[in-house]
Amino acid sequence: MSTPRPWAPTPGGIVLAVRLTPKGGRDCIDGIELLADGRSVLKVRVRAAPSEGEANAALVRLVAKAVGVPPRDVSLTVGATARIKRLVISGDGPPLIAALEKIAAKG
Repeated sequence: MSTPRPWAPTPGGIVLAVRLTPKGGRDCIDGIELLADGRSVLKVRVRAAPSEGEANAALVRLVAKAVGVPPRDVSLTVGATARIKRLVISGDGPPLIAALEKIAAKG
């Protein structure tokens, strides 16, 4: 059985669940992780510290670059101060999902 995907289409783009590790040594996407409660998340590490929104800003930039959209098209909607976050990526859903599938395959 395959791992459920941490993203889903939404009108005007996709919604993405992320587990962010600030001060993770480097900026990278580590693939998909299944949480104890059965939800799946995209594991992301950033070098930035979790102060003054620096880690969240680094997360938005990294995800935007990874899926090929400008950072203004990625918004943090849930979890500004939590480790588990929800992002909304605006754009055409199928190409965004294809980009995430490619990233997940590497992780």
